[in-house]
Amino acid sequence: VQLQASGGGSAEPGGSLRLSCEVEPRTYRALDMGWFRQPRGKEREFVAGILFSGGRPIYADSVKGRVTLSKDGSRNFVDLQMNSLKPEDTAVYYCAAGKGVCSGYQQWNYWGQGTLVTVSS
Repeated sequence: VQLQASGGGSAEPGGSLRLSCEVEPRTYRALDMGWFRQPRGKEREFVAGILFSGGRPIYADSVKGRVTLSKDGSRNFVDLQMNSLKPEDTAVYYCAAGKGVCSGYQQWNYWGQGTLVTVSS
């Protein structure tokens, strides 16, 4: 299973970034997708997830209202649009694939390589 994350970078507080995860087609059609993040020195935490069949994404409370997860079937991408960024959003962001959308990172089977997001003024 190949997951390729991109789109990380630097932004000022209040700014926006869009992360993308390119997913191989068979994975895109069969597995649920999620985004996690890991701040330096902290445990990996759930950001958002969506079932392989689509439907309403699930968001962590810490990002609800500021983040939108979407699937683009024409490109086999899972995107994470992040707005109103805060310094506490600074972390390495990972896309993940598995069976079932849950907040526990141990339950997810496959991981992309991570992309760094830094929010500072």
